[in-house]
Amino acid sequence: MENVVISKETLNFLDKLKKNNTREWFLEHKDEFKTQETEFKKFVAALNERLTTHDEIEKSKVFRIYRDVRFSKDKTPYKSYLGASYKRAGMKLRGGYYLQLEPENSFIATGFWEPNKEDLFRIRKELEIDASEFREVISNKNFVNIWGDLVGDELKRAPKGFNVEHKDIDLIKKKQYIFIRKFTDKEVLSSDFLNCVNESFKSVRPYFDLMSDILTTNLNGESLLD
Repeated sequence: MENVVISKETLNFLDKLKKNNTREWFLEHKDEFKTQETEFKKFVAALNERLTTHDEIEKSKVFRIYRDVRFSKDKTPYKSYLGASYKRAGMKLRGGYYLQLEPENSFIATGFWEPNKEDLFRIRKELEIDASEFREVISNKNFVNIWGDLVGDELKRAPKGFNVEHKDIDLIKKKQYIFIRKFTDKEVLSSDFLNCVNESFKSVRPYFDLMSDILTTNLNGESLLD
């Protein structure tokens, strides 16, 4: 498989866009943007090819550079980063992968960003009954070395119907169950970046296997896919 490398020109363009975030400037430099976007799409495709060697990917998506400013206080018209996501296949597999390139703020992320109401309740009930396997997976030394700690938005209080004194309330209060790994610009521009991102995502499999098992069964362990 071909190795695709992020060029310094891509990060330089994003840096210039951040400093000149106007429609006028962007229109003047749109050809340059298209060139860098094409290069980014090559990287996204190459990563997708590698992901499919160890996971089932339903689709990948490169996000548009244009910002939705309708409900934002920040009215700058363009994002100062390039982003892409990968969705795992079907109802039997859950979660996804995310990649973002931004000067001095590049990262990858994985897990569950916005679980729906039913999935969130199911995860919380599982953790209420027994969170030991969940904690074992996310505290694995190799996993932590790559991804660090579980992050994500959480409630200030216990969810309705859950005991605030529960020993695993720190997990139950979560609204998101995600992991983030950050990269320096030097790491992003490295010839090993593609492989590093792929291997990082590959290391998430024990977490995804557990969560997929939880979300495709009821509390009695019976499959919901039949």
